[in-house]
Amino acid sequence: MNEHQIIWDLPGSEIEAESFRRIEAEVSPEQRARFTGAEWRVARRLIHTTADFSICEVLEFGGDPIGELRSALSRGTAIYSDSNMIKAGLSVPKLQKFHPGYRRESILCEIASPEVAALAAQENITRALAAVRLYRDQIENGIFLCGNAPLALAGILRMKLRPAVVIAMPVGFVNVVESKMMLDGTGLPFIRLNGRRGGSPLAVAAVHSVMEE
Repeated sequence: MNEHQIIWDLPGSEIEAESFRRIEAEVSPEQRARFTGAEWRVARRLIHTTADFSICEVLEFGGDPIGELRSALSRGTAIYSDSNMIKAGLSVPKLQKFHPGYRRESILCEIASPEVAALAAQENITRALAAVRLYRDQIENGIFLCGNAPLALAGILRMKLRPAVVIAMPVGFVNVVESKMMLDGTGLPFIRLNGRRGGSPLAVAAVHSVMEE
């Protein structure tokens, strides 16, 4: 392997298209058959983000999260993220194609706010849990994106909040699997990565895939 095997003259858009072509060529029929066309676009984007086809095995859709997310975005519905990485990663130009009112500052992430820190210290809880308690009104009927903190997800479900759609992709070893399983039986539309896997980049990728035509 050397530099002569590198493709030097592909722009970014063509690299992405070629990546998708290779994913389509390599995915097994069994993996592809698990998803509808719209769901496959989400799965393909997550494969592209991780370079890992096994992510298909833990990807689950509950209800009609893709339709609900697109509908919510077209209404300019409030977006709550559990990490600043999600807030920074979401494409505002893509959001604005659904609703012109979206701005970076309209994506709510208050994990570092003094109010959240004070409540977390007072109650001896995580900032993620304190944040969802303080901003429950914005989460209700909103778009809830969780790519980091399982207690953010568990917290909204324990409070019986009803977001328009949930992206459930917290990552780690403590409370992660349990928080995701709390979605079962709620009737909430969700896109979920079962097990320990997840992360803010994957939550962002899921939203971006839904916004693609």
